[in-house]
Amino acid sequence: MIQLDLSDHRPLYEQIKEKIKELIIAGVLAADEKIPSVRELAQQLAINPNTIQRAYKDLEAEGYIYSVRAKGSFVAPVSHIRDKTEDAKLRDEFEAMVKQARFLHVDKRELIAAVERIYAETAETPEPQDERSEKND
Repeated sequence: MIQLDLSDHRPLYEQIKEKIKELIIAGVLAADEKIPSVRELAQQLAINPNTIQRAYKDLEAEGYIYSVRAKGSFVAPVSHIRDKTEDAKLRDEFEAMVKQARFLHVDKRELIAAVERIYAETAETPEPQDERSEKND
């Protein structure tokens, strides 16, 4: 499920957090699916459980997972993740990339085509329908 890169300069808990986010975003881990316990994952990866606990704490703070006392940690529903995601930060990052592309004289049509291609490639699973997308339609 998760493989750590010991040559990566980032702390292990950040690598774990990013790998779990990737699995959630890719749809490998579905909403309300139970994820391995701290102890299970620490044993699988042969690392300190405190490292896993820190990653899970961050993921919960960011809205990617939720905990149920005496039952474990679960993947949050997409609408919950989206509500907790820093939409403004994502827009700012996207805006900065578009400005950089324009500075580098990337053709507007080329840029739009690239966005559409990437969006289509990641649309292997149906788009989640939530309150936001219904309001925008």
